[in-house]
Amino acid sequence: MLTVENQQKVEHLILESKLVSASELEALKLEAIQQNTPLIALLGQRQLIGDEELAKIQAKVAGVPYVNLADVPIQADVLALLPKSFAQNYKAVPFGLMQGRLAMAMLDPTNVQAVDFLARKTGKGLVVYMASQSSIERVLTQYPNNVTSDVNAAIQSVNVNQKSAEKAKPTTAKGLQTLVQDAPITRALNAILDYATQSGASDIHIEPREKELKIRYRVDGLLQDTMTLPKSVEPALVSRIKILANLKIDEHRVPQDGQFQIQSGSKEVDLRIAIAPVVWGEQIVIRLLDKSDNVLTLDGLGFRGPGLRLIEEGIRKPHGMTLSTGPTGSGKSTTLYAAIHAIKDVSINIVTLEDPVEYKMDGINQIQVNGDVGLTFASGLRSILRQDPNVVMVGEIRDRETADLAVQAALTGHVVLSTLHTNSAAGVLPRLLDMGIEPFLISSTVNTVIGQRLVRRVCQKCKTESPANETEVASINASLGGILPKDKSEVKAVSEELGYDDLPIAGQSAYTLYRANGCPACTKGYRGRLGICETFSLNPAMEKLLASHATTGEVQAQAQKDGMITMKQDGYLKALSGLTTLEEVARVAADF
Repeated sequence: MLTVENQQKVEHLILESKLVSASELEALKLEAIQQNTPLIALLGQRQLIGDEELAKIQAKVAGVPYVNLADVPIQADVLALLPKSFAQNYKAVPFGLMQGRLAMAMLDPTNVQAVDFLARKTGKGLVVYMASQSSIERVLTQYPNNVTSDVNAAIQSVNVNQKSAEKAKPTTAKGLQTLVQDAPITRALNAILDYATQSGASDIHIEPREKELKIRYRVDGLLQDTMTLPKSVEPALVSRIKILANLKIDEHRVPQDGQFQIQSGSKEVDLRIAIAPVVWGEQIVIRLLDKSDNVLTLDGLGFRGPGLRLIEEGIRKPHGMTLSTGPTGSGKSTTLYAAIHAIKDVSINIVTLEDPVEYKMDGINQIQVNGDVGLTFASGLRSILRQDPNVVMVGEIRDRETADLAVQAALTGHVVLSTLHTNSAAGVLPRLLDMGIEPFLISSTVNTVIGQRLVRRVCQKCKTESPANETEVASINASLGGILPKDKSEVKAVSEELGYDDLPIAGQSAYTLYRANGCPACTKGYRGRLGICETFSLNPAMEKLLASHATTGEVQAQAQKDGMITMKQDGYLKALSGLTTLEEVARVAADF
C-alpha cells in the first residue's frame, strides 16, 4: 500500500507525463478507490500507460534507478551468474558488472528479502534497478537454449533403459502411475513445456519412432526438430501427460483428447492434448494457448483498408452471416474472436458453439461441442436459437443441416459468424450451393466472405532493406500495377485507402523489399505471424452469378472486378511495407 506522500508523487508524475488530464485523473482515482485497486495498476489495465512509463514512475516513487533492457544484449558470462530458474522466479535479471558489484534489474527492487537472497546466490553485492515486465522477459530470452541438456539431465536418473523397460513394462494403471511420479520425468516435461512457451511455439509434437522419441515444436507455423530422447523415456512421459490431462493412462488403442493448464513464468497457458495410437507407440500433439496474450483485434491480425472496412460493416449489420474460410491453421477462428471482441457489448447476447473452445472470453457464453452426448453443431445451434441471442458464432459449418440452421438464424434477425473449409473466399458460394442451400437464401443472408492465410512477420530488429531483383519487380508490377498509386500526388491518398504508409509508385523498375536475417530475438529472421486476406461482400452482380450456380473461378473474377484485393496482392502490400517478405507470400499464396 502506497503512503499518502507516495500516492501524491504518483499523481504528480502522471500529470507531468501528460498521460491523462487532471479531470480524467480524478475520475480514475475515484474508480481505483471503488475497485480497491492501486491507481497505477488501473492505468496499466486501461492501457493508458505503457510498461516502460509505468516502470519509470514506480522507480521514481520508490527512489531506485530505472533501466530499459528491451534492446540491450547481455553478455553470456553475466547471465551465467544467476541461473535462469531463479531469474524467472524472482523476476530479476543481471545485466552488468559495476566495480565488482552486479547490476540487477528487478520487477520489484523494494523486496528486501529477494535482494538479499539474490546477493547470496550470486556471491556479489547488488546494485538494483527497476525494470518493466516486458524488459525482464526480453532478457530471459537471451539465456542460452539448454532445453535438450535440461531434459537429458532430468531423465539420466530415470533408472530404466530400453531392455529393462520392455522386460518390466507396467501393465496396470497403478504401475504406470508409480512410474510417472518419478521427479525426473516431471522435471523433463516441465522443461519441454517451459521452453515451448518461451520460444513462442503454438504446438508440441511428441512422436515415437522405432528406437527413439522425437520432439518437434511448431514455431510461426513451421515445425522444427528440437530434441531426440531415448525410447525408454516414452512410457513415463506419455503417462505423465495423460495423468495431467485426466485421461486413461492404461488405454493405448484409441485416440484420447484432454486439456490442462500450466504457469510458465508470468504466463498462464492452456494446453490442449490430442493422443493417437501410431505404429511405434502413441503420438501426442499439444496445442499451447497463451491466455495472457494481448486482446485480439482485426487490425492487429493484419486486416487493412477495404477488407477491414467490409468486415466491420458486415459484423455490425443487424443480421446476416460473416464467413471466414481457409485451410486448417490459417487463423479463421482467431479472426472470428477478434470480430466478436469488436462488437462485444453488455447490451447484446453473444453465444458461441465451438469444437473446441480455444479462447475463453469474458462477457460471452461459450458452448463446447460434445458428440458423445449428442451435442453437435446442428443440435447445439437449435438450442442456442431458443436462448434469445443477438450474435451467434458457429465454430464450423460442416454439413447441410448446420448450414440450413445458420441460414435460418441469419434470416430471422441474428448475426451469424462461422468458418468454412475452402481454399479461397470465392470458394464459399459454390460450397454453400453444393451443400444444397438455395441461391436466393445465400444472397439474402451472406454479408461478408473472408479468405485468409498466415505468413510469418519479418523480425523488426534484424531485417535489412534490399532492392528487388528483376523477377520480383516484374511480379510486383504484374500483381499491384492497378492498385499502387500512379504518381506522387496520389501516394498519400492511396496509401491511406489501402491502410499502409507511403506505398511506392506503380510501374517502377526498382522496389525496396526487406530480407530476414536472424538475431537472438527471432527465429531465422521471423517473429510472430500475421494474416493476408481477401474479402468481398455480395452485390447484384454476384447474386446473378449465384442464380446461375457459378463456379469458383467466375466468383473470383467478379469479386476482383468489384475491387477485391486478393490474398497475393495483400501479401505483396505487406512485403512492400516491411511486415513480411515475398518469400513468405510465395510460400502460402503462390496460386492466388
